[in-house]
Amino acid sequence: MIKYIGKRLFYAALTLLALTALTFFMMRWLPGDPFIGEKAIPETTMKALNKKYGLDKPMLEQLFMYIGNVLKGDLGHSIHYNRPVNDIIAQAFPYSFDLGIRALIFATIMGVFLGIVAAVKRGTHWDTLTMLLAIIGVSVPSFIVGSLLQYFLGLRVYQIFDVRLFPITGWNTFASKILPSFALSFGSLATISRLMRTSMLDVLGQDYIKTAKSKGLSQKKIIWKHAVRNAIMPVITVLGPIAAAVLTGAFVIENIFSIPGMGRFFVLSIQAQDYTMISGTTLCYGAFLVIANLIVDLAYGFIDPRVKLTNVKE
Repeated sequence: MIKYIGKRLFYAALTLLALTALTFFMMRWLPGDPFIGEKAIPETTMKALNKKYGLDKPMLEQLFMYIGNVLKGDLGHSIHYNRPVNDIIAQAFPYSFDLGIRALIFATIMGVFLGIVAAVKRGTHWDTLTMLLAIIGVSVPSFIVGSLLQYFLGLRVYQIFDVRLFPITGWNTFASKILPSFALSFGSLATISRLMRTSMLDVLGQDYIKTAKSKGLSQKKIIWKHAVRNAIMPVITVLGPIAAAVLTGAFVIENIFSIPGMGRFFVLSIQAQDYTMISGTTLCYGAFLVIANLIVDLAYGFIDPRVKLTNVKE
């Protein structure tokens, strides 16, 4: 177990290193300059700014300096916001993380439940309704879902009943967190429900399920004790990428619902070509993705007894 975790952490570090270098070079190769705005900047001021942020040095030297600072826990100083990137991430990431975790938990629980219901009730109205919901979730972007929720459940309910059930902006109360969390989770919920349905149908056709039925076990016990545990493995496999997709897909939702998360800083930093801010946020999201995948890998050994982490070959 320890050897396997050590290998995964080593590969994770290499992945983050490659991500940092790739982001660094891609941003430097883009046309434009972070200091060029609407007003002309004197040449002496431009030289002073480039020297302050180390942009006057060769590109490879800049990269090695940045990686060295990252290893020390310093993500640099934002050019656009004139603040340490560490402080900006520490301020904004909790909001994005809170939104992403709520959406992921809701999508996982409801997706697994709907997938089970659709498989057990195959060919019924429940199955049709679940698959229709899955098709809509995969087809409709999250920002459309968010806008519709704002209009119907936020604005129209208030206009008709004069009751503010769900605030359409902000992240201050429990009610204000429901609509953005659901809007962000809708696409992932649809993906998980379809995957869970397919996996459940496959498991329910296995010989050991037929044997359990022949022994007189109740349907409830067969489903929850034997079928679900094996059928949920494909869902766990995709939870890592889904977690990353939910978190990175929060950019638009955060802007629609005016949530003070990392999405706003990330979008504005790209527009302003704020090199350090872009690299810092990309590294943060990359680390989250790597950790999510590592957790998924480790979860295999606890959920499926057939998988032994000590025997995994890299």
